[in-house]
Amino acid sequence: MTVIVRTLAPDAATAAADDAGFAAVRRACVPAMLTTSESVAFDRAHAHPASRYRQLIAEADGEVIGTAQVGLAYDSPEPGQGFANVYVHPRRLGTGAGTLLLRAAEEYLAGEGAATVYSWVLDDPASLAFAARRGYRASRRAHFLRLDLAHGTLPPLQGPAAGVELVSGSVFADDARPLFALEAETVADEPGDVTAEFTDYEHWLAETWHHPLVSRELTAVALVDGRPAAFSLARTDAAGRYASGMTGTARAHRGRGLAKLAKNDSLHRARAAGCTEAFTGNDAGNGPMLAINKWFGYEICGTEIRHVRDLG
Repeated sequence: MTVIVRTLAPDAATAAADDAGFAAVRRACVPAMLTTSESVAFDRAHAHPASRYRQLIAEADGEVIGTAQVGLAYDSPEPGQGFANVYVHPRRLGTGAGTLLLRAAEEYLAGEGAATVYSWVLDDPASLAFAARRGYRASRRAHFLRLDLAHGTLPPLQGPAAGVELVSGSVFADDARPLFALEAETVADEPGDVTAEFTDYEHWLAETWHHPLVSRELTAVALVDGRPAAFSLARTDAAGRYASGMTGTARAHRGRGLAKLAKNDSLHRARAAGCTEAFTGNDAGNGPMLAINKWFGYEICGTEIRHVRDLG
């Protein structure tokens, strides 16, 4: 069996098959991350030019058996940081696809000026050994969590306190700047290896707010005195799966339970809409958010460890 690595095909007919194969590998490797053919194509079309984003596939006998998402952390104040997230279908491990994908990703990033490469690695012995053999050292740990919406019991809905109002994200369909400002503030405070700064509203609109997996109707926003103070961004696919894209609270309103209030409202909306599974992700060091998700009944269903390697 010969394995080849290439970027996704440019022509529409072949690209559709590539997108479907890319999504299938991602779902098989990381079920908690919602991925569809449409989201793969959307991510490629709307990536920020400065990210130099590329999607690579490993192909064998016409079948997509591995994928890589590659690019630069353009929104970090520290230049020269790249990322390469490589996944090989569980049934195709040992074919050399991972080695070929990572080599192609590193060569591409080096050509784009990256000095450091970050990569999420599944927390299993084979994946960790693969990363270590290629000079990657372990950094942060993050968990995937799952909640059974179909058979589990959600906490009852609670009425907001005086001065607080719960609304759907669709309220901001025509002007999402207040939500952009709130997400920019919360992202800046997230624990992580690479600092991000959100400054480009138009790109956020294109890449996040108009993403095909984002559901404005299921997104919940807590308003304080009419302004967004906390939110839970909802993502859904066509298979009854729901994921929290981001949940956070403005600094001035933390400690009031507003993130929990918004997330509970969003989860109830999702279950009423027919979603049967809910997923979210947490940095292992984000104690407050882990506590909130434990309160909802989420259970850890997978773990990845961020790895880093210096190129040169």
